[in-house]
Amino acid sequence: MKILQINKFYYLRGGAERYFFEIQKILGERGHEVIPFSMHDGRNRQSPYSRFFMSHIDYGQPMSIGTRFKAVPRVVFSMEAKRKIEALIDEVQPDIAHLHNIAHHISPSILYPLQRHTIPVVQTLHDYKLICPTYRLLAKGKICERCRVHRYYNAILQRCNKGLLSASILNCLEMYVHKVMGLYEKIDVFISPSRFLKEKFVDHGVAEDRIVHLPNFLRMDNLTPQYTSHNGYILYFGRVSEEKGLLTLVQAMRAIPEVQLRIAGEGPLTEHLKNCIERERIKNIFLMGYVQGVALIKTIRDSMFTVLPSEWYENYPFSILESFVLGKPVVGSRIGGIPELIQHKKTGLTFEAGNVEDLRSKLRELVTNPGLIREMGIRARHASEDILNADMHYEKLMIIYRRAARKRESV
Repeated sequence: MKILQINKFYYLRGGAERYFFEIQKILGERGHEVIPFSMHDGRNRQSPYSRFFMSHIDYGQPMSIGTRFKAVPRVVFSMEAKRKIEALIDEVQPDIAHLHNIAHHISPSILYPLQRHTIPVVQTLHDYKLICPTYRLLAKGKICERCRVHRYYNAILQRCNKGLLSASILNCLEMYVHKVMGLYEKIDVFISPSRFLKEKFVDHGVAEDRIVHLPNFLRMDNLTPQYTSHNGYILYFGRVSEEKGLLTLVQAMRAIPEVQLRIAGEGPLTEHLKNCIERERIKNIFLMGYVQGVALIKTIRDSMFTVLPSEWYENYPFSILESFVLGKPVVGSRIGGIPELIQHKKTGLTFEAGNVEDLRSKLRELVTNPGLIREMGIRARHASEDILNADMHYEKLMIIYRRAARKRESV
């Protein structure tokens, strides 16, 4: 089978890309031909199909008014993407397309050529973009569902995109244009990694029979767990941003001065965190910066346990899977898809999101009980072996592909 795998980034940027690359390996090892479609970037992995990739754009960098104006068509309906995917289809004649994150950098304009060539389309939902103009169901740092069932104008009223009126207007416009054009109706099957995300999509108006629950997958090759020895620190690793609950974590750690917290990652909150730690003279928190690959695996393995204090609707965080595989329990907030992964008092501990005292209590419970850390770590590893079965994931994915093909044939 020839399978298009489509994602806006072609380098390891986050959880979506981790799954994007892992599934390509699984498919390739089982005899399928995988054809990627993405965006040019200096950090990209090599691909013989890169000549079809989208031109590079970075919305995180400052833009002139003229550049922003030119970016509007790309966000809403990219003719470049439509033209390039058409050329790729003509050359490789794929049997199915599996989409991941396409918003803004690629756009759903690619769905027209896919439909015209009667190619079945599946999309894995890595975030809330189809129901929230700014991906995360957040406004001003708080959970927000005001846009429920197509009330996207609230993104303008709340200035959801970094407090910027112009950017929020563009996000609102994008959502209404896509809704009127029925672009995402051209997708045959949606895959939801968490039950929570599926329930949110259904609650926001997406038909339940269009969404299949299939948890993400992470290969465990050569990842040896470490249950007993550690270097005496708690670890957070991931994006350093406000919705991850790191300010709550910092306050919780102030009352546990005998234990070090290491934060591995970068993001928009990095400088604020650094200033806060210096200003309040907090001695037990160390910012490691961005860590990846072998260095990250070693950092996780050498920790006592990891913590995920998120205050937004996490989907299916890879940081929990990576911790479990390496034999580390996780202290995580009871929000989004996190409680689906962490079995309280078995593979970790859960606490009320945003509650400093509850988080502090759970951290102390583990810090003062090394035996419990080891027991939970062993159960976490065993749980990961049940969850992360490559053959089982592949078989379920093939069922979904066949379902999408049947639906496309019946149209």
